[in-house]
Amino acid sequence: MHFLDQAKIYLKSGAGGPGAVSFRREKYVEYGGPDGGNGGKGGDIVFEAVQGLNTLIDFRYSQHFKAQRGGHGMGKDRYGAGAPDLVIPVPVGTQILSEDKEEVLADFTEIGQRIVFLEGGMGGRGNASYKTSTNRAPRQHQPGMPGEEMWVWLRLKLLADVGLLGLPNAGKSTFINQVSNAKAKVGAYAFTTLVPKLGVVTHKGREFVLADIPGLIEGAAEGAGIGDRFLGHIERCRVLIHLIDISGVDPVEAMQIVEGELEAYGAGLDDKPRLVALNKMDLADKELGEGFAEELIAAGATKVFRVSGATGEGIEDLLDAVLGYLPDRTATETQEAEVEDEGEAPDWSPI
Repeated sequence: MHFLDQAKIYLKSGAGGPGAVSFRREKYVEYGGPDGGNGGKGGDIVFEAVQGLNTLIDFRYSQHFKAQRGGHGMGKDRYGAGAPDLVIPVPVGTQILSEDKEEVLADFTEIGQRIVFLEGGMGGRGNASYKTSTNRAPRQHQPGMPGEEMWVWLRLKLLADVGLLGLPNAGKSTFINQVSNAKAKVGAYAFTTLVPKLGVVTHKGREFVLADIPGLIEGAAEGAGIGDRFLGHIERCRVLIHLIDISGVDPVEAMQIVEGELEAYGAGLDDKPRLVALNKMDLADKELGEGFAEELIAAGATKVFRVSGATGEGIEDLLDAVLGYLPDRTATETQEAEVEDEGEAPDWSPI
């Protein structure tokens, strides 16, 4: 499994370098005295959100991150070198949690976002800095401040504009393959999708990211099936598409099961706008689809779309409705605009 959305790591910033105790003693030099330099600053622990990562798999094989300590102060008033910062790249959407997972310490929502998480220790003072008119030969110095250390949890919440959810075998993988180039695994058995899958959808000149999560079953909020672990990946979505298999269990019951799990999970998922879609219409006649749609509306659905992930039937109307919930420019569209601006060459001139 190459997808990992949680990891526990150990962090330690660099300690400051110790100050030096040194005295200048040179023949024929009139002014001697203390000349021990200060120590250098320890390296900081810095997190940076980078493009191109969508998993925390790298942290499975490397869990300890320690920055270098500052350089030692030396004689002749030479200061120790400051240690370089240790920069840890993480995917956009990563949260840093305390060891008990009770507090969110940092949240990365934009590419290029940098946070100095742990500061390195300050370098210690050398004996030259203690010299006064009454203390001509000081021998005291500082060893340098220690670095900070702690265990933290990294939790990834994928940044997607639209979330796709439903019971197992609702046809979510077929649907995302129909509208994008996700190439999700499709199978005639439950829990074909074991990890979240992202796909970029292009529709009527717009682009947005669609996230498909593993199927939910009754009791998922209490850990049944795969559980509610992957629901965090649709917390940031603007709208949810709820696919219901017209050839499976009763559609009204299927809708109520998923809505119950969203409410039990919390985090505002039950308040997000949802588009209900009856899927696999290629396996049922029109009258049956209309009858189930009326039952779903009576059960609380605002509108029901009748679609087929296999044939593409009705998908265009569903995507039209999705566009109404998107901002003027999505994250993928913003990145494309930046690339185009960088590629524009200025008018050539010999001067």
